[in-house]
Amino acid sequence: MTHIRVRIGVLGLALVAGLTAPATATAAPPATASAPTVEELRLDGDVPREILRRSGFASAGPAFARGLGRADSYREARRIVAREGSALWRRAVDRVQGRGPARGDLSRDDDRPLYWARLGMTRELRTWEPGFGLTGRQRAALLGELERASRGQSDIRLPHDRHGEGGKGMKRVLLTGFDPFTLDRDIRISNPSGAAALALDGTVIDTPDGPARVETAVFPVRWRDFADGAVERALRPHLPRVDLFTTVSQGRVGRFDVERTNGAWRGGFPDNENVSRMETVPVAEPASQPQWTTTTLPYEAITAADTGRFPVYDNTSVTEIPAGGTEPVVRPEGPTPGSTARAGGGGDYLSNEIAYRATLLRDRLGLAATLPGGHVHTPVLQFGAGNTDPATGAVTDAAFVRNRLDIVAQVRAIVAVAVSASEPDRSGRPGVPDRS
Repeated sequence: MTHIRVRIGVLGLALVAGLTAPATATAAPPATASAPTVEELRLDGDVPREILRRSGFASAGPAFARGLGRADSYREARRIVAREGSALWRRAVDRVQGRGPARGDLSRDDDRPLYWARLGMTRELRTWEPGFGLTGRQRAALLGELERASRGQSDIRLPHDRHGEGGKGMKRVLLTGFDPFTLDRDIRISNPSGAAALALDGTVIDTPDGPARVETAVFPVRWRDFADGAVERALRPHLPRVDLFTTVSQGRVGRFDVERTNGAWRGGFPDNENVSRMETVPVAEPASQPQWTTTTLPYEAITAADTGRFPVYDNTSVTEIPAGGTEPVVRPEGPTPGSTARAGGGGDYLSNEIAYRATLLRDRLGLAATLPGGHVHTPVLQFGAGNTDPATGAVTDAAFVRNRLDIVAQVRAIVAVAVSASEPDRSGRPGVPDRS
């Protein structure tokens, strides 16, 4: 059974469809705008405004609105949305990677300007009333285009086959991160996985086995996007062409974890729209859906390497309902045969779900034996001592920046180790872990 809970007072979670003009009409009526979402309403707070101002991203939403105002057709609006969404992603990547002016005193490594600027743009698009007819389906398509483009999902540019002339000798890595979340607990929060995605996008990492090109994207912390297939749409075209992939998210305090097993269960924690879902992870072809998927990342090599100041663990624990049982049981060594998932190593939230979906996609594409891939949890990004009160604390501090930089650097080092450890052996088989 699916349980869906929404906090009382939450408004505007659904798009309002515009009306199509009857065949006899000479022009379609103006589109009906919809109310801002819960995420977009948070833009009115002091902290988001400060982050946008101190990063130079405060102009993104208003500039986007002016561009939309010049659109005289759906086709032109779609062109503007795709262009401006992609430009926002490139602007965020360039700022984090040190290209161009910082346009503010917020440290360059910060992932939060992209998050809040994107919400400014989606709010403008959601509430826009053009002078031409726009159906609800068309507005939803525009919002989807903006989301994908501004998250780097439309900007994944892998080298040619590494044995071909365009990318000879170059390994290909795909890495994903997440938006900030738990914003009602502390609206200042940053997500080091998103910061890592911005820092690594398009970069080349030197490894003992040669260079590796990294392409990245970020995903929303929203149950509905995952149920709509956002992960599979973004990753399916690229998994057959990469040499390694890893989904990344923020996990536990003071440690990295390579999550060994992922579970097919949503545990109900509220997302960024304050929506809670408790159900089996909804996927295509549910009749063949497994309760568990496993990593093919080289976890032994990763945990043994010196990658940075945080310890890295091979996390094998799960929570299951044993075959024939009725109550959840924690299994430190992984699931038992025939059990039903209640939490993977990465829990029962969207971190676990992106790992489950990505590795299930890997398996359904027939790549389990050849493609290293799985999930890495970063440490929780913490503010410095004396700046822990979300009501009175500053939006950043020296320890906060240092912690984020260290986490991002360690993600880069983990990727380098994983690429080298996954080099095929002399028989031509990739060095993925033996899970027998």
